Amino acid sequence: MGRGLAIALADAGFSVYATGRGIDGADLPAAIGRLRCDHTIDADVHAAFAQIPHPLDILINNAWGGYERMVDGGAFTWGVPFWQQPVHRWTSMMDAGLRAAFFASAKAAPGMVAQKSGLIVNISFWAAQRYTGNAIYGISKAATDKLTADLAHELRPHSVAVVSLYPGLVRTESVLEAAKQGWFNLDNSESPEFIGRVVAALYRAPDLMQRSGSVQVAAQVAIELGVTDIDGKQPRPLTLADIS
Repeated sequence: MGRGLAIALADAGFSVYATGRGIDGADLPAAIGRLRCDHTIDADVHAAFAQIPHPLDILINNAWGGYERMVDGGAFTWGVPFWQQPVHRWTSMMDAGLRAAFFASAKAAPGMVAQKSGLIVNISFWAAQRYTGNAIYGISKAATDKLTADLAHELRPHSVAVVSLYPGLVRTESVLEAAKQGWFNLDNSESPEFIGRVVAALYRAPDLMQRSGSVQVAAQVAIELGVTDIDGKQPRPLTLADIS
């Protein structure tokens, strides 16, 4: 999804810098800056931000961990009770996800405050509001939404917005592979670029500051702001009733 975000924002006219551990091998247009960065290593984050022209207009916190090593000791551990969860899953989700979002936001905020504008987007999900089979996952997403609310409170006097943005079913490589096995129905899915189109529209929306501090469902925002996916469609917004 990070690649789709970068491509969509570049297509919308932004100068884009993408970060990641494997960014050198990413399939990205030449115009997108590539900054190798492990967001669990503070020195990497410092170095990456030092190479980006400031101030930023948009920061998207999409770094994430926790899907690695789904099988431990021959057993699929994603859905086991919290007391049986491997410790590495907590570390991955909290450090590569939540902590990374906080630290990157802290690096971007001073420039945004100085220019009196900006948008920080934290990619989150419905697991923040409903149990979805893994306690650590839900905790991390709920904490992400709380991060959004509190950063927005402190940044509001400086006209800098912060939102949690919920994607739907995104056609990532892993989702497409799972769909071949019959695990997913892609009829109401979203391209990886769709959420980037939504971010671009949010940044330019006249009511951006009214949305700050809140959860925004990407497909609902798309309907409100007239955003379509790359196939010209508008996916149906998911609700809590759709989440299991």
